[in-house]
Amino acid sequence: MKFFKVIAVCVCAAVSLFALASFNSGTCFEEGENYTFFCGDTSRDCRIVTVESGAALKKLALKDINGESTTYASLNISDFLNEVSGEIIFTEELSDSVNYYCTADLPYSTKLYGQEINLHICVKEQGVTVASPIIFGGY
Repeated sequence: MKFFKVIAVCVCAAVSLFALASFNSGTCFEEGENYTFFCGDTSRDCRIVTVESGAALKKLALKDINGESTTYASLNISDFLNEVSGEIIFTEELSDSVNYYCTADLPYSTKLYGQEINLHICVKEQGVTVASPIIFGGY
């Protein structure tokens, strides 16, 4: 009988975790081709954790998250900005990408060029990466 109680508790815990991950992912973005968490105090000591799937569950196990990012094969930027109540503050064009630095209804933020930024969108030929507050590391 004790064995069945332990099994029942384990099953309930697993179902609860699955429900939490499925219905309230807690991630900033809908999971794309991969999902990255930036952990640590600043970009200087940033630890990058990337998962191919299961971002919501991974987030539950991480500490000191200071940003999130995901990559999509393609993205309608106007629709995406509407979804996150975003507004482009400035744009940066590089040889291989166009970067949009925005304000949006997202939890992380940083100051760039005297502006509060909490959404970075990088458009490249291979796809689109979105991050809050910005993409740390190479992109």
